[in-house]
Amino acid sequence: MIISISGFHGSGKSTIAEMLAKKLNWPRYYMGGLRREAALKRGMTLAEYNKLGETDPSTDLEVDNYQKELGQIKDNFIIEGRTSWHFIPHSLKIYINVDHKIGAERIFKSLQKKNNRNEDNNLNTLEDVIKSVEERYKSDKLRYKKYFNIDVYDLKNYDFVINTDKISIDQVFENVYSFIKKELEKEALTKNK
Repeated sequence: MIISISGFHGSGKSTIAEMLAKKLNWPRYYMGGLRREAALKRGMTLAEYNKLGETDPSTDLEVDNYQKELGQIKDNFIIEGRTSWHFIPHSLKIYINVDHKIGAERIFKSLQKKNNRNEDNNLNTLEDVIKSVEERYKSDKLRYKKYFNIDVYDLKNYDFVINTDKISIDQVFENVYSFIKKELEKEALTKNK
């Protein structure tokens, strides 16, 4: 089974993907990390790289082709990326949702610590982060509609959706893992027939 995880900015999707990979003892592939690395190589922030992607499809295609190939040659892994569900259609599709402001607050807290998010320039206040998140959201919608005719934020694309506004990360994990465990059991029954 391949589990694709998408979600809104600051929803906790990376934490959940890490926890699942550890619990299942499966590899985890992080597409946002690949995009951040590609942006750094060009001396750009992720926000600048996304903006470039609005007119240069190569910024998305490299990661998306990589995802597609992974889905064809490997099994039993976690992949985290906004378009992963689309490029690996046979994956179990999970969406982690959060209110935009709450997600921005979480990102802002994360930025206060030493990290390598390479998010955007001048994120000195919560308002700066809220504005940056909204710009990323708009850029994602534009790029993915333009290049792939998909809306990564349409919840109908997913097998399981959870909102993280008012529950702890452990509760989110328990809910997501419970769903996955049932799907793994179903898959095992199907294979044994």
